[in-house]
Amino acid sequence: MRKLVYASALSSLLLGTTLAANAADLPPAPPMAPRAPVAYIPAPPPFSWTGFYIGGNVGGGWSQGNVVDSVFGVNFTNGNQASFLGGGQVGGNYQIGSFVIGAEADFDWFANNNNSGNGTSVTGPAFPAGAVLRVSANDRWETTLAARFGYAWDHALFYGKAGGGWVGAGNFAVTNVGTGSSLAVSNSNTNVGWLLGAGFEYAFTQNWTAKLEYDYLALNNASYNVTLPITGQVDTFTNGGRNVQTFTVGINYLFGMN
Repeated sequence: MRKLVYASALSSLLLGTTLAANAADLPPAPPMAPRAPVAYIPAPPPFSWTGFYIGGNVGGGWSQGNVVDSVFGVNFTNGNQASFLGGGQVGGNYQIGSFVIGAEADFDWFANNNNSGNGTSVTGPAFPAGAVLRVSANDRWETTLAARFGYAWDHALFYGKAGGGWVGAGNFAVTNVGTGSSLAVSNSNTNVGWLLGAGFEYAFTQNWTAKLEYDYLALNNASYNVTLPITGQVDTFTNGGRNVQTFTVGINYLFGMN
């Protein structure tokens, strides 16, 4: 039995020596290829509304008011007619966190012929047989200067506006509908008022933005003096309760400071 144990141990020793010798004869393992360095791509900076901008706009405008005269004492209510407008704007933004503050000035040309529709019937010494009179005035241009304040979600900005505006009005006339003759035409004048507005703007690139905007401009009263025929009496037409409402779409180029 002892001889069998010695023989088994000797066989194991010889087998281990043979395997070790064979392993020593194997070629060395090739070195591992170096790993390619991982490229680091920095994240783009967050979008900022800070900067100056310039752009253009187009849209529609509505002007409304009530015209009352001093002689006949009637209300020549203006119609609420829409007209095309177009122009441009310039301004600046400053972003603090998600809040954006700034200022904007714009200028638009438009042709808005406000009149009393079919006219209003009047009688008096100047029109003993009665007449139908129609008043009209064309608003030629509008410019506003306002503060902007809003809240930004990355590329989207919801904002409000508050400030003042000016409207250049001209060609005020009183027309006798029956004869087609114009009684008088006033000189051009500028009217002022306060402005409130709201809009949405979206930056579709780092520099280009598009916007939708609604503005309400309440104007002061305006008076026009007309000399009536026959009597030579001066009739004062007062245009009160006036406002100009506009809805525009626009595009801006933002000179950002990212």
